[in-house]
Amino acid sequence: MSTQNHLLKQLLDDIDAATTGAVRFFAGRTSRRSFLGKLGAVATGMGAFPLLPMAREDAGPMQPESGSNALAAPAAGTEDAIPEMGDNQSCDYWRYCAFSGQICSCCGGSMTQCPPGSETASVAWVGTCHNPLDGQDYLISYNDCCGKSACGRCGCHRSEGDRPVYFPSKSNSILWCFGSNSHAYHCTLARVVGKADAG
Repeated sequence: MSTQNHLLKQLLDDIDAATTGAVRFFAGRTSRRSFLGKLGAVATGMGAFPLLPMAREDAGPMQPESGSNALAAPAAGTEDAIPEMGDNQSCDYWRYCAFSGQICSCCGGSMTQCPPGSETASVAWVGTCHNPLDGQDYLISYNDCCGKSACGRCGCHRSEGDRPVYFPSKSNSILWCFGSNSHAYHCTLARVVGKADAG
């Protein structure tokens, strides 16, 4: 037998002995019922992991858009300016494809900045919307503005790509103000995060 084969056999024997010892040690101190209970707790915890909220913090400062027919400045995560045209206070605006709530543009803010007196929640849901001007799909982060009572103007509920509540990062049916100091909902932003990956 060559030295290499002898070393490989010795390594496998050592791994086998260590594994057998660990299993015997574990079996001597744990009952089947206890093991199954712990295994069930781990499986349940793994199943609940996708329910945790997703933190979607800004990668950098975003510039507010002015006027409803103006070209927007590049948003965080995008390289080129995104062509914007249309009424950003209308539910039919392209960025609002997975929107649910009050449009911040109607409430004294913009599509990217909360109105004065409210704060941006640190968690959000995400949609993929098609911009008809450049033919590109963009990831849109919908952040709630919290700290004031609901604006009451320009309420929209569009559900393109909306998922059930158990898939929270793509559900617009959740109050997202739990990620801020106040749980009072005011309005919702529609920030472009970047281009959707075609692949």
